[in-house]
Amino acid sequence: MKLPAMRYADGITKGGQVKFGGLNHNQGAGDGELWDMRNLTSDYAPLLATRSPRFKYKALDEPGGIFSWDGPAWVDGDGFFYNGERKGTVKPGKKTFAALGAYIVILPDKAWFNTVNGEFGSLEAEWTGNVLTFKDGKLFEEDAEANTIHAPGVNWADYFKPGDAVTISGCTKHPENNKTPIIREIDGDKLYFYEYVFKLDGKDADTPYTENGTLSIKRTVPDLRFICENENRLWGCDGNTIYASKLGDIFNWNVYDGVETDSFAVDTGSAGEFTGCISFLGYPVFFKEDHIYKVYGSMPSNFEVMGSATLGVADGSAGSLAIAGETLFYLSRAGIVAYSGGIPQPVGQAFGLERKKNAVAGSDGLKYFVSMQDENGGWGLHVYDTQTGMWNTEDETHATHFARWGGNLYLLSGEGDIWAVGRPQGIEPDAEGWEGSFSWKAEFGDFTEGSPNKKGVSKIQIRLELDEGAEVQVWLQFDTDGEWQKVSSALGEGAKRSYYLPIIPRRGDHYRMKLEGTGGCRVYSLVREFYAGSELKSKPGRQ
Repeated sequence: MKLPAMRYADGITKGGQVKFGGLNHNQGAGDGELWDMRNLTSDYAPLLATRSPRFKYKALDEPGGIFSWDGPAWVDGDGFFYNGERKGTVKPGKKTFAALGAYIVILPDKAWFNTVNGEFGSLEAEWTGNVLTFKDGKLFEEDAEANTIHAPGVNWADYFKPGDAVTISGCTKHPENNKTPIIREIDGDKLYFYEYVFKLDGKDADTPYTENGTLSIKRTVPDLRFICENENRLWGCDGNTIYASKLGDIFNWNVYDGVETDSFAVDTGSAGEFTGCISFLGYPVFFKEDHIYKVYGSMPSNFEVMGSATLGVADGSAGSLAIAGETLFYLSRAGIVAYSGGIPQPVGQAFGLERKKNAVAGSDGLKYFVSMQDENGGWGLHVYDTQTGMWNTEDETHATHFARWGGNLYLLSGEGDIWAVGRPQGIEPDAEGWEGSFSWKAEFGDFTEGSPNKKGVSKIQIRLELDEGAEVQVWLQFDTDGEWQKVSSALGEGAKRSYYLPIIPRRGDHYRMKLEGTGGCRVYSLVREFYAGSELKSKPGRQ
């Protein structure tokens, strides 16, 4: 009788990976997702690839910040620079910037720079003296009563302009003249206001009089923590108040004429201080840690502040506000979230249980670059790709500011270096400043091959492409024992090809793989050959 032949089987199974995910620092990371990484990018997704080299634009000695408005601007020490030229003097320290029309505003200095005529100055202006005369005068070429301030020898045009709201203080004979009226005209040493703004002497209050003592007239700007531009106004906030400048006027924040060009201010009733602001979807949006406020309307008479109790910007992370892929991202107390005008949605699950703080971010249009500090004080630069939904970690860069100009995204590092990041464009390949070869790492999560049984890996086949001078090394670790075992010597050929790497078999519940290298690399596929073992009935530690 002819017996059936036994089917030959060696028990070897293959597991392949041709699509690689991004960072997933969670215990449940799936095959192809990375528990840890360094200097990787999603530019070539679904390949596993290293990021592009950066370009060093400039090094600052005492970095204060960078900004872009028709050209690059930065603060180095006590100097404000625009297009590489020093334009004004500020106090050294970290700066916040905004722009309206031709003006760049620098806080907390309350300074401004005009990109058209090159002028630099202060948003505030103040005259101090010992003598002021209040009397009748002129207004629009007609006689007017109780509307004039006269200071012989003073050229008021050196301090103010018509339309400025100025705060008068120091009046003692008639304290009611300590107020904030609006200048209507300037005529040499005379300031003209609307009629009957001031109280004069005499029974009928129609006699000119002179105030003596310490007197001042000042145009003031609130002490704003955060600032943005929206619909031809600058908007800002301090601890609990939202402010808007006069329409098209960065200098005036106290003009209340009852017209549509007026300034605006409103207190909010919720607890806590504001933590950031930005213009988004045509509205100024203000954040506290647990509130978001949007200002609707087109003029002060119909401005309406609408608030919602939801995840706002974490304290210390105002710089994390950035728009990528038409979505606003920022760091909240619950991690990075995406905001489209409704309820913020968390997108930072890739970081697992790690808590981040002090985030600063920028965008190249589609990617969100964010530099954050971890619980131990270490810094990391991470990138979220809005097209793939993947997170990638680059390195330990501590960025203090981001700005875009010339089609590139730049960051200012804590050390004072201005780097073009992402995929720098329009820069000559042989230009001085390109980053040299850098190290990279890709550590995968646990491989269980879909089985709770013991298994052993016997071979690895990896298909990759290396740039000239680059190399990569493959490592394995079994059962999270902390010991990485080198699979082979470093791979260093530049051509796109496959490598077949034999491994001394070892049984275990799970294993991890790590790729480390220097220079540019793109991994196309990763195939593991493994054999299945028995169910997990052995004693702990037994192979």
